[in-house]
Amino acid sequence: MNCRSTGRCHLAQHRRLSLVAIGLAVHIQSLPAGARISIKTLADRFPEGETRIAAALRELEAYGYLERTRERLPSGRVVTRTVSYNQPGARAEAAPPPAPEVSKARAHAITSADVRPTPAPPDSLPGAYVPQLPDAAVDLLADLRRHDPRLLLSERDVHRLAPDVAAWLERGAAPDAVRRTLTANLPEPLRHPTALLAHRLTTLLPPPLPVPATTARPDPLQTCEDCDRAFRAPAPGRCRACRPDLTEACAA
Repeated sequence: MNCRSTGRCHLAQHRRLSLVAIGLAVHIQSLPAGARISIKTLADRFPEGETRIAAALRELEAYGYLERTRERLPSGRVVTRTVSYNQPGARAEAAPPPAPEVSKARAHAITSADVRPTPAPPDSLPGAYVPQLPDAAVDLLADLRRHDPRLLLSERDVHRLAPDVAAWLERGAAPDAVRRTLTANLPEPLRHPTALLAHRLTTLLPPPLPVPATTARPDPLQTCEDCDRAFRAPAPGRCRACRPDLTEACAA
């Protein structure tokens, strides 16, 4: 939703958004209506990678520059519809236009590319989407308020951050280590706990554990072409006793 602004560009001067989030917002606002902005599409376009782009999108959503909703199409597919706002405060002033009139209302509605058939969640409103997330990640985030009351997260924020926590756990990080990373040295006052947690989960993500070295397999057994003696070698041939080059080397 693009509204004309005659003042300074508050997006570029935003004091809490990361540089990646600001740049991504500028790119999204420059796209035509209907352009695809799935995480994978943006990661193919920019070098930051899916993890940093996902975190930047969450920042923009938290500060009102993006609104992402799940919608079920008549075909049964579920799509993510993203509306970009260059003036977050204009969201309450602008009434949602009917679907055929999107272009006339200058709404910048962008459909994500990650669409797939999925069953409707039980006992939920039409269009709602409840992702299946690892219980350990959800429990860890929900438990943060016991360590710091300021980290009381909404259920929506818990489910939004759970994939990032799961990435830590999948890389071998212990739950206590993740918890210490998220709760240590918090600023005072803490105005945007969700954005801070998303930033730490993204920028401090540990590398994957190194793959353990595999023990080299011994060479297969071969039969000497001269004496029929069994010996180990990578390819058929002669054993050490029957190879003239080795015999002469030993004699020398």
